[in-house]
Amino acid sequence: MLFSKKLKYSTLLALCYVMPFFLFAQKTNAQKTNDDLAKHINKIKIDELVMGTLSEVLDRFEKRYEIPFSFDRKALNKIKINERPFEARFDTYLETTLSEHRLKYVLYEGKIYVIPKSNTLEQVMRKEAVRNTHNKDTTNKAITEQIFKNVVPKKFNFTITGRVKDAETGETLPFSTVMIKGTTQGTTANADGYFILQNVPTDTSTIIGQYMGYKDLTIRLLPHLSNENIVLDLLPSSTIDEVIIEGERENLMQTNPQDISVIRLTPRSLERLPNVGEKDIMRSFQLMPGVSASNESSSGLYVRGGTPDQNLIVYDGFTVYHVDHLYGFFSAFNSNALKDVQLHKGGFDSRFGGRLASVTEITGKDGNQKQFNMGGDVSLLSMNVFAELPIGDKFTSVFAYRRSYKGFLYNSIMDKFNQNSSSSNSNQAQPTSLPNTNQTKATSYFYDLNGKMTYRFSDNHSLAWSIYNGTDKLDNSYKIETPSFLASQGANLDFSVGDLTRYGNVGTSLKWTQRWSPRFYGNVLLSYSNYYSKRDRTNNSTVTLSSGETRKVNFGTIEDNNLKDYSLKADYQYDIHTKHQLQFGAMLTNYDIKYSYSQNDTTTIISKDDQGKTYSFYLQDRIKLLDNKLQIIAGARSTYFDVTAQNYIEPRLNATYQLNKKITLKGAWGKYYQFANRVLREDILAGSRDFWVLSNGKNIPVSSSTHYIAGISHDTRDYLFSVEGYYKSLEGLSEYSLRFDGGGLNGVKYTENFFNGKGYSQGIELLAQKKGGKFNGWVSYTLGQVKHQFDVYGKNYFSAGNDVTHEFKAVGIYQWKRFDFSATWIYATGRPYTAPSGGYNIQLLDGTSQSYFSVSDKNALRLPDYHRLDLAMNYRLQNSEGSDIGYIGLSFFNVYNRTNTWYKQFQIIENNITSTNINYFGFLPNVTLSLKMR
Repeated sequence: MLFSKKLKYSTLLALCYVMPFFLFAQKTNAQKTNDDLAKHINKIKIDELVMGTLSEVLDRFEKRYEIPFSFDRKALNKIKINERPFEARFDTYLETTLSEHRLKYVLYEGKIYVIPKSNTLEQVMRKEAVRNTHNKDTTNKAITEQIFKNVVPKKFNFTITGRVKDAETGETLPFSTVMIKGTTQGTTANADGYFILQNVPTDTSTIIGQYMGYKDLTIRLLPHLSNENIVLDLLPSSTIDEVIIEGERENLMQTNPQDISVIRLTPRSLERLPNVGEKDIMRSFQLMPGVSASNESSSGLYVRGGTPDQNLIVYDGFTVYHVDHLYGFFSAFNSNALKDVQLHKGGFDSRFGGRLASVTEITGKDGNQKQFNMGGDVSLLSMNVFAELPIGDKFTSVFAYRRSYKGFLYNSIMDKFNQNSSSSNSNQAQPTSLPNTNQTKATSYFYDLNGKMTYRFSDNHSLAWSIYNGTDKLDNSYKIETPSFLASQGANLDFSVGDLTRYGNVGTSLKWTQRWSPRFYGNVLLSYSNYYSKRDRTNNSTVTLSSGETRKVNFGTIEDNNLKDYSLKADYQYDIHTKHQLQFGAMLTNYDIKYSYSQNDTTTIISKDDQGKTYSFYLQDRIKLLDNKLQIIAGARSTYFDVTAQNYIEPRLNATYQLNKKITLKGAWGKYYQFANRVLREDILAGSRDFWVLSNGKNIPVSSSTHYIAGISHDTRDYLFSVEGYYKSLEGLSEYSLRFDGGGLNGVKYTENFFNGKGYSQGIELLAQKKGGKFNGWVSYTLGQVKHQFDVYGKNYFSAGNDVTHEFKAVGIYQWKRFDFSATWIYATGRPYTAPSGGYNIQLLDGTSQSYFSVSDKNALRLPDYHRLDLAMNYRLQNSEGSDIGYIGLSFFNVYNRTNTWYKQFQIIENNITSTNINYFGFLPNVTLSLKMR
C-alpha cells in the first residue's frame, strides 16, 4: 500500500541498482550468483522473533545470513513487522511477508531486490536511472553521470514503444509527450497513453516524458534493457510550480506550439479557479480566449461565434448533446471522473465530424490500478463521492456520483430562476391573481453518475465500458386554494399551476483496443446517447358548484424533445516513420429525433419525428519536414446522409512551421457539415428556447461551414504570447418562429415557419500567459463579430444572438506554502436582442378583436455590457507523509455585486409596452471540502 506513494530516489539506490551492471565483474562472498544465492537461502530456517521495521529486519537478515539486499529504505521504514515464525523456510517466509505489503523479491546478479509487486525489476532499474531535473543536489547529479560515464551504446536509429502512466495510480496519461533530449524529435501518445518513438539515436539516449499537471520524467536508456513496452511513470505535481524541460513549462492551461487552436486543461487543478458550487471543466474553458464567458445561464461553449450545439462533445467516444445542470449554471461533467480534456476551437482534423464550430474531447478516468481509493466533495450546492476499485492486475473500475441538496447556494439559484420563470409567463393567464395562493415546496434536484470498467487482456489488448447519466428535475408547480367568495357560496375550486421540467443525457460506450504491432494501433467503439427534455406547463382547474355541477378547464403548453444516437466507429493509426503517421477510420450513426410542442391540451403546434443515418470515412496524413520544423496534417472526411441521399466531402488541412525554437507560424483550412441541429424557437415576449431536429434537405437544410485560421506564437520558458485570427462562413442556418395569422371565421390559426439563412463569424484572439513560478496565469482579448442573414428578416446582415464584440479576461493564480489564491475578471460587450416596438388590435370577422405587436429590426438592440470579478482561496490538506489528500476552498462569485442583465421580458398591456430586466446573479459565496484516501 505504501508503494503507491512516489518513490524517493537516492544516490544509494542508484548505486545499488545500476552499478552492478558496470562496476563489478568478479563474484565476491557478499555477492553470489543467482544460483548460488537461491541454494543458500533454501537452506536457511527462520526460528526467532522478527520485530522492527521491514528495513531493520532485512538489515539483520543481511548481516546474519550474508545475503545482500537492495530496497527503498525510506518506504520500508514505514512497515512494521512483529512475528514469531517457527522453523520457516527463508524463501517462503520472505515471499509471504512481502506479499502482505504488496511487495515481492527478485534475484539478480547475486542480490535480492525488494520491489513493488506491480513492477518488474526492469522498471525499477529504469527508475533508478532517472535524473530528476528539479534535483538541485549537484552531488547526486555528478554521481549519476559517473554511473553512465562508461556506458557504450550498442543500437543506433532504432524504435522504442511504451506507455505513459501516473506513478501513483497506474492510470495511462492520454496525449502525453515523449521527447528525445537535446533534439526537436518527439511524439505524442494516443488516447490510451501508448507511444511509439522512432529513429532514436542510440540506446543510451535520454528520454523525457511530459504531461500537464505532472512532474516531467527524464530517463536514460540502457543497452541491456528492453526497448519495448517501456513504462514512463510520472508523478503528480503537488504544487503549481511547473517542471522545466528544455526551457518549457506546463500550466493549468496548455497550448502546444505545434497544435492549431487547441487548448488543454487538467481536471486535477480545476479547484484552484473560482467556482460556484463545483469545479467545472466547461466553465473553466469559458476563461480561455475565443470562448464566450458572459452567458451564465449556459455552461455550453460558444466558441468563435459558434453555438453550443455546434460544439461536438465526445466523452469516452460517445456524443453528449446536453451539458447543463441547474438551468445551465454549471455543467453536468463530474471532474472527479475525468482524466483529460481538450478543446479544438477550429480547424480540427478529419477524425471529427458532424459539427460546425469546435470539438471538446473528454477522456474519463480508468481508475486506480494499484489499490482501492475513494473520496468526495461537499459544497453549499452538492455532494460528490467517487471510488476506484482494482481487481487483480487486469481489471480497474471507477464510479462517481453527485447530487444536489437544498443548501444556501442551491436555494439561492432556485429562487432566482423560479422568479424569472414565473415572471416570463406574464403573457399567459395568471392564476396567481386569485387569492389564497398555496405555494408547494419545490422538489427540484439534479444528479449525475459516471462509471468506467476496464479489463486488460494484455499490454496490447483491452476492453473498456463507460457509462454516464446526468439528469435534472425542476418542479415549480403550485396550487391555489378556494377563494373565500366561492367557498361562501358552497363552491370548491381545485386549481393547479404546473411547471415541471425534466431533462438530461444518458450515454454509454464499449471500446475494444488492440495494438496489432508496435506501429499499428486501432480501436472499435460501439456507443449510445440519449438526450431528453420535457417541460409540462399545463394548468388544471376544476370547479365544483353548490349544485354539484363540475367544470374542468385545462390550458398551457407541453414541449417534448427526445434524441437518440446509435453509433459504431473504428479508428486506426499506422506510424510509417517517425515523421510520417497515417490515420483512418469509419463511422456509422443512426439518428432518431422527436420534437413536439402543443398548447391548450388540444392544439399541436409542431410535431416532428425524424430518422436518418450517416456513413462516414476519413483519412489523414501527418507529415514532418525540414528537420521537424514543418508539420502538415492533410486529410478528408466523406459522409453519406441517407435522408438527402447525398455525399458530403470535407477536405481539411493545417500546418505549423517553427521559425526558431520560440516562434511558430500556424494556419488551417477545412470544410465542415452538421446533420443534427439545435434550432432556435423565437419567442419575443417570454424568451426564446431551442430544440434538436434532424436536417431534411428541405425546410431544414444540412448546415455547413468553412474555416480559415492563421496565427503566430512566441513560446519561451516563462511566457507564451499568441495571436490567432479566424474567419468562418456559415450556410444552411435554421431558425423556427411561431407566428399568428388571421384566418377562418373564428379567429387565429398557427403556421409552422422554419426560416433558413447564412452567416459568418470572424475575429482575432490575443493571449499572454505566464506559465511558471509562484504566480502564473494569463490575460486574453477577443475581438469578434457574428453576422447572420435570413431573407425573412430582409437582405441585410444582422448581429447573431451570440455576437460579442469585445471580450477581455484576466486569470491570476498565486501559490504560497499550502495556500492557492486565484482571481478572474471578465468583461464582455452586451449581447444583441429583438424587442417589440408597438402593439395594435385587429377586428376579426366574427366581431372579436385580436392583439398583435410589431418588433424592432432583428437583434438591433444590445444589453448592457457584462463584467464581474471572482475570487477563490484553497488550503491543501496533507497526511502525515506530506501527500495531498484534499483541500478546503472558499470561492466568491461576482465580488462587487455587479448587476448583469440576462435578458429582457416584455409585456403589452392596452397597446403599451413595458420591459423588465431579468438579471443574472449578484454576489454568491461558496465553501467546499474535498477529501480522498490517497
